[in-house]
Amino acid sequence: MTSQPLLQPVRLGALELPNRVVMAPMTRARAHNAELAPTDLHATYYRQRAGAGLIVTEGTWVSPDAIGYINVPGLYTDTQTAGWAKVTEAVHAAGGRIVSQLGHVGAASHPDHLDGRLPAGPSAVNPGEQSYTASGPKDTVTPRAFTAAEIADTIADYRQAAQNARRAGFDGVELHAQVSHLIPQFLNPRLNLRTDAYGGSGEKRARFLLDILDAVGDVWGGDRVGVKLSPGWTSGAAFTGDEETFAEYDQLLKKLNDSDLAYLHLLGAPGTIEERIALFSRYRAHYQGNIVANLGFTRALGNEILDHGVVDAVSFGAPFIANPDLVERFAQGHPLADDDQDTHYAGRSEGYTDYPAFTAG
Repeated sequence: MTSQPLLQPVRLGALELPNRVVMAPMTRARAHNAELAPTDLHATYYRQRAGAGLIVTEGTWVSPDAIGYINVPGLYTDTQTAGWAKVTEAVHAAGGRIVSQLGHVGAASHPDHLDGRLPAGPSAVNPGEQSYTASGPKDTVTPRAFTAAEIADTIADYRQAAQNARRAGFDGVELHAQVSHLIPQFLNPRLNLRTDAYGGSGEKRARFLLDILDAVGDVWGGDRVGVKLSPGWTSGAAFTGDEETFAEYDQLLKKLNDSDLAYLHLLGAPGTIEERIALFSRYRAHYQGNIVANLGFTRALGNEILDHGVVDAVSFGAPFIANPDLVERFAQGHPLADDDQDTHYAGRSEGYTDYPAFTAG
């Protein structure tokens, strides 16, 4: 079993990993406090999963304006930073490595999260998503457009969150640039109708991401920064995952070669191993750095795509929920436990830290 590609070490930028099993970011909504700070429960949860080659935290708010879901922690205050320091200390004591995923939902937020204020996006276009509020899921509203000054302030928020991540003892950061959140809103020609330096062409729509990368890279160096993208994401009328979208992402991936990142974390699509290899081969044709493949992988699929050499590591989300010892289960060929979907985003320790490691018999 130790000959599995998933169990081989790999270097992603400055990150030396003992295996190629990455724990994908997963919102679990356990920050039940007014400060939206991680608690001892978070420290236990991440420590239990320290066998992963690399842990990527849940998407973590870079400012109060970034919030789009209830009970998700931030990284913009001293209290939150201190809470995350307990998490990184616990993970490191267990021999693990952990990076913070920095996020902002932009227009996919709701006034309920913002004291009644409208959320802001690249343009005043409703993304047609849902936001999970204290009184349940609510449809998004038409946002107001960012001013140029607010764009600069938001980039500064990412820089400050990156600095807080260093103070908290993380090993690096990952930019949440996937699905329907703020960065992909800027990349999206249906949501970004700007005519200034941040809109009007694919190159200009990508400037927001690249400027954030420059700010975060100034803090960390590119070799400890990852970016998670989802070129094929389809949701409502705004996110189509069509060939035109893929073509723009092809150009973005080429541009990201200049950033000397630790890795690109790329969302794939369900399908056969041949279909997965074809999609990630397309990504590889444009991006020459390290690629972490994500979405619906099993041990067998993960080993096979690594065998084909088109990616460097594979991330697993849902399997880590009920299997804190996922890497050991892969190594020993143990069966995987099933998770309780009713506790994915609700509860305290139930369905969060109470899943046991494998025991025979």
